[in-house]
Amino acid sequence: MVASTRHDAWQAGESYDAYMGRWSRPIASRFLNWLEVPEGLDWLEVGCGTGALTEAIVRHCAPAGVTAIDPSEGFISLARARVADPRVRFRIGDAASLARMSAASRDVAVGGLVLNFIPDRVAALADMMRIVRRDGVVAFYVWDYPGGGIEFMRTFRTAAVELDPEVRDLTQNSRFPFCTPEGLIALAREAGLRFPECMAIEAPSVFSDFEDYWLPFT
Repeated sequence: MVASTRHDAWQAGESYDAYMGRWSRPIASRFLNWLEVPEGLDWLEVGCGTGALTEAIVRHCAPAGVTAIDPSEGFISLARARVADPRVRFRIGDAASLARMSAASRDVAVGGLVLNFIPDRVAALADMMRIVRRDGVVAFYVWDYPGGGIEFMRTFRTAAVELDPEVRDLTQNSRFPFCTPEGLIALAREAGLRFPECMAIEAPSVFSDFEDYWLPFT
């Protein structure tokens, strides 16, 4: 019997952080600045990953409490180590588990860089809306793949397609064509969100040298 030793970056928190976490942290802060909600609210975070958005919520929003869920044990473990705040409760769970949460039990429901990985996005957003109280806030952000978002990854994928055209269907803009301002607004409306708004949030990704750029891809 042959045992598989394939590295699973979706369970290894440190690997994911080197690849994506260092860019998602500045985006999280900018997202909360745009959201501009009051302090002292109860939050739900769907797909918390290694805790970039969770950490920003604690730092900038003075929440009464945060329930943060993610299906990856490795990500949750790292998030717990990084965000040791008694107001935050990390749980293993995915968007499908939202159906078990009580209605009107949170003030804000958010998801950072996760919606494109959820199979039934409309159902997830509808559940988030059900969970927030009257006049609550549901908000999310994803990379604008079709519009050239997350440019360092796009550069890699473009080079890969030039070397092997057969990998074209694996590029993020092919896999997630809805990740555009128009697509996200349409998705929000389909889920029943009232008065959806969308804006661009940008942050630079600066590398010290090629090795700094290349290592996360390995």
